[in-house]
Amino acid sequence: MAQHDMNIANQSFPSFRTDLNNALTALNTMHSGTSRPSGATTGTLWLDTTNSGSNSLTIKFYDGSDDITFATVNTSANTVDFTDSSVTFDIVNDTSPQLGGNLDTNSHNIIIDDAHFISDENNNEQIIFQTTASAVNELEITNGATGNPPILGASGETNVDLHLKPKGSGETIIGSGGASATLTTSGAYDLILDTNKGSNSGNITITDGANGDITLTPNGTGRVVIGKASVPAVYTGTGMTLDFDTYQNFILTLSSGSNSLANPSTEASNVGQTGVIIFIQPSSSSAGTVSLGTDYETAESAGLTLSSANNDYDVVPYVVKADNSILLGAPQLNFG
Repeated sequence: MAQHDMNIANQSFPSFRTDLNNALTALNTMHSGTSRPSGATTGTLWLDTTNSGSNSLTIKFYDGSDDITFATVNTSANTVDFTDSSVTFDIVNDTSPQLGGNLDTNSHNIIIDDAHFISDENNNEQIIFQTTASAVNELEITNGATGNPPILGASGETNVDLHLKPKGSGETIIGSGGASATLTTSGAYDLILDTNKGSNSGNITITDGANGDITLTPNGTGRVVIGKASVPAVYTGTGMTLDFDTYQNFILTLSSGSNSLANPSTEASNVGQTGVIIFIQPSSSSAGTVSLGTDYETAESAGLTLSSANNDYDVVPYVVKADNSILLGAPQLNFG
């Protein structure tokens, strides 16, 4: 630590040499001291060592009247903090820059090249940005106060779709995985489900409001088909077990002689289900009869009496009343 008035007077050689060495030492230590050097002029940089005991040195610039703090050197962390926030620098040569605090964009934007990303702490991609030439529509992300959800929205033109795009045969998944998922509208509006933005598509409309309808509207001459009500493959054989989980209506082709409806194991989850069972007599030989498992119940416990001619069709309605309880109606005989 040394200072000098930077004025070397006429003197003997030994004194000159000492004075010159003192001046060079002052330059070499950046005029370090606890106050401005006495020989400072406009433009002098000097090192204020007042807080050196706290590992802090301050570089100051003398403008002719005042000492302006230029930067603070932390000798423990080996860092330099510039005082003027408008100081700018180019980090292009720093291949692993790190922030010492939050990054404030100061009303400016961050520009990301096409197909580049924000990574996680393991340098794996988290968000990849793709560029569309002359884009006018974009995403907006809005956080939410207490009791309100964050919003992922579309911005740009007056009416803009929001496209969620899985990759390949991937699916769009909603819900937390820990509870039932609900898809709803924002406000008192109907919810409409269609395909291909409604082009050549039917739709399902859930009407908002008390006692609102749920409307299934096919496109053109299309039909509303409930998969479970579709007729299954024909049951054939003497022992048959109906699958109420998969089907609602049944066609049973009987064998000659005794046939049976075994107790099913699928009625518990289908209480209230109704449908019909169609019994078909064999095309030749003697008629088939049907005995019932204990889960099937008929009026007066009379069982089923069916037509007896070859190829006769009988229709029996049913309702699943409870687990292990399927009520059979009176057979409608001999359709033809």
